[in-house]
Amino acid sequence: MPGSDELYPPAQYGWGWMLLAIGILALLVLGAWLLIVLTRPRRTLTTADANAGQAPLVIDVLSQLRTEYQARIQQIETEYLERRISARQANLELSRVVRAFVNEYSGLEAPVLALDDLVARGVHPALIDALGRHYYPSIFRQGPVIDPVAGADAARTVVRTWH
Repeated sequence: MPGSDELYPPAQYGWGWMLLAIGILALLVLGAWLLIVLTRPRRTLTTADANAGQAPLVIDVLSQLRTEYQARIQQIETEYLERRISARQANLELSRVVRAFVNEYSGLEAPVLALDDLVARGVHPALIDALGRHYYPSIFRQGPVIDPVAGADAARTVVRTWH
């Protein structure tokens, strides 16, 4: 079978395909860059003036948080003394308030952690004392309930001394 002895070069892609591939790569790089830039945490100002202006604000927020929770504790104690809620319910509400304060103040997931979990994490002793001596026995024990006035004092100690 006679054939030609000429060699043919391999088929080449056209310029349009190359431009399309470069364009797609450029879009992927741009998308990755946007993703990184838009999901980074915002930077804070590091000048001395900016830090000096924020410190009182943080202290004010924390003192306001303490004041708010002290008022909640007083409200629960008043409701108990006026016999609008039972002693067991008062201790349950005090436990919820103290755990919510710890969560809001420090980010610790105290409302969903058991006493053993809190002990294992090494939380402030005032919280462990309040939960172990006042709230857990009153909530879970079948016998007489511990006086919620003492539980309110323990809750005030947690709010006042939490760091």
